[in-house]
Amino acid sequence: MNWNGTEVLVTGAGGFIGSHLVEELVRRGAKVRAFVHYNSRSDWGQLEHVPDSAPASVEVVAGDVRDPFFVRTAVEGCDVVFHLAALIPIPYSYLAPQSFIETNVLGTLNVLEACRAGGVARLVHTSTSETYGTAQRVPMDETHPVQAQSPYAASKIGADKLVESYVRSYGLPAVTVRPFNTFGPRQSARAVVPAIAVQALARRKRIAVGSIEPVRDFSYVADTVCGLVAAAELDDGAGEVFNLGTGEGVSVGEVGKMILELCGNGAALVLDEQRVRPASSEVMQLVCDSTRLRTRTGWKPEVALREGLERTLEYIARHLDEYKADLYSV
Repeated sequence: MNWNGTEVLVTGAGGFIGSHLVEELVRRGAKVRAFVHYNSRSDWGQLEHVPDSAPASVEVVAGDVRDPFFVRTAVEGCDVVFHLAALIPIPYSYLAPQSFIETNVLGTLNVLEACRAGGVARLVHTSTSETYGTAQRVPMDETHPVQAQSPYAASKIGADKLVESYVRSYGLPAVTVRPFNTFGPRQSARAVVPAIAVQALARRKRIAVGSIEPVRDFSYVADTVCGLVAAAELDDGAGEVFNLGTGEGVSVGEVGKMILELCGNGAALVLDEQRVRPASSEVMQLVCDSTRLRTRTGWKPEVALREGLERTLEYIARHLDEYKADLYSV
């Protein structure tokens, strides 16, 4: 696909993955409309940290995905839509489940309706491996059953099913991509890799973490972004789901030790009860089978875990004052 001059909308452009996606699409020559969440500070989120974040090819629009009128205006005139706007902090979903339904389910409905009305050529809907719940078999392909082990996961399952229904009911040319655990520069410290890295770089001697037993499939953000773009370039595939991950499972404890080693910090990982999920809600194992995406698009991960961690640590070290290491409870 020739992205040069293609009109593209990215919802959630102010987020971690969204900001990297905007950067990659601009590099490929697309004309990007970056949809960020409106706030009174005129803050574009992580898009503020993209070098030259507002070149001539990027139009930043601030609004709310929950507003169907604004969403329709944002989609108007776009050929391709990447939908990443979502509430994602799992601990917060236990406290404010309605907010997750309004943003992740109703917000997705608004995007679907706007894409249908606007006649877009491709919608890439971003899901999550959390929809699968704890692995019943590994690696996990797209036929793995879904299981809502948190209000967040339930909201994303609902959004995925809405996308499926719009493909079947209206012929909407949409695909769903389920990234596993993405990490990299500009990620919030609510996520495990930067949470550990911030404390390690701040030279803390006790590193607060949640459970260290869960196994995750960690993908560097540049690989995730290229997978999303590859899904958009498919000539067919409407209604299909594509897993995106490396196929390698690593425990949270192992990743923590690797981060401490790279930082030269001999600290201990200490349980922080505030970061522990309810027992029946914890997802113990997520390991990706991305055969479908690899076979259909030729995509494959390029950045190994250790290299990705080194890049992430370099970024966090340069921006350590923007994180709040002193807020950790131990």
